[in-house]
Amino acid sequence: MTTTTDKSDKLVLGGHVFNSRFILGSGKYDPALIRAAVAHAGAEIVTFAVRRANSSGEGDITKYIPDGVTMLANTSGARNAREAVRIAMLARELGCGDLIKIEIIRDSKYLFPDNHETVKATELLAKEGFTVLPYMFPDLNAAHDLEKAGAAAVMPLAAPIGSNKGLAAKEFIKILIAETDLPVIVDAGIGRPSQACEAMEMGAAAVMANTAIATAGDIVKMAGAFKSAIEAG
Repeated sequence: MTTTTDKSDKLVLGGHVFNSRFILGSGKYDPALIRAAVAHAGAEIVTFAVRRANSSGEGDITKYIPDGVTMLANTSGARNAREAVRIAMLARELGCGDLIKIEIIRDSKYLFPDNHETVKATELLAKEGFTVLPYMFPDLNAAHDLEKAGAAAVMPLAAPIGSNKGLAAKEFIKILIAETDLPVIVDAGIGRPSQACEAMEMGAAAVMANTAIATAGDIVKMAGAFKSAIEAG
């Protein structure tokens, strides 16, 4: 059973150790958002699509990630395991390290992850020495398969990406927390600090958010609210 006890606990993902349990997604990003998330939400991990690191000029998100913050490359755009593995290998060649978030999405309407292909990609990349964090639909069988495949954590969606609907999949995520030994990072759909707090109260290891902060009227205050909520939870 994965639980958190107090805010001094470390978040351990493979061989990587973090103090913060807030992770910033970067579907919507600008330098002000990243600065606020790091300075006021305490983010030590920022995700980014590899295609944004493989571009030039203003499109290169890595230019805005401060020193000391871990860059978590993701395989956004991959439609199957083969494409995800190729993107992960490219990320490592670009100097992004061995941390990789697997995102395999064929559904263009709701952007639900393909659990079957995600398990295949996880197994292949774990054998290549990656610390694999798979984004998944919250299904217990898939979580067990990902654990066997070598995942360092599972990242179930709380609600559809960018929806700010909160813990729509709450009961399914609670099952994952209770029945798997992996850290469970609640990803996608968190719209308010109170929802992040509730996720932590359930026993989640960490929370990822992006849209809720990026679209806030006051990014700095919202970032600070997420930090306080996650610590309280």
